[in-house]
Amino acid sequence: MFHDYGYYMVGMHAFWWLFWLLLILLILFGGWGRSGRRQDRSRETPHEILRRRLASGEIKTEEYAQRKALLDQDTLPK
Repeated sequence: MFHDYGYYMVGMHAFWWLFWLLLILLILFGGWGRSGRRQDRSRETPHEILRRRLASGEIKTEEYAQRKALLDQDTLPK
């Protein structure tokens, strides 16, 4: 009578070992793909933002020239 339940318990025991093993592997290796994407995505430089705003029509060429000159002042060696 208890022999039938023994096989059931062995199956459930193996299932839980497999469950915890997969959960641990998912936690350990699941985050690696996401962290790599964050590093690939770099921030725009001020000059790139300025060029993008000019290209999209947010600013006019005169304003672009003024702001670019201001940015270039900060980047020139002293």
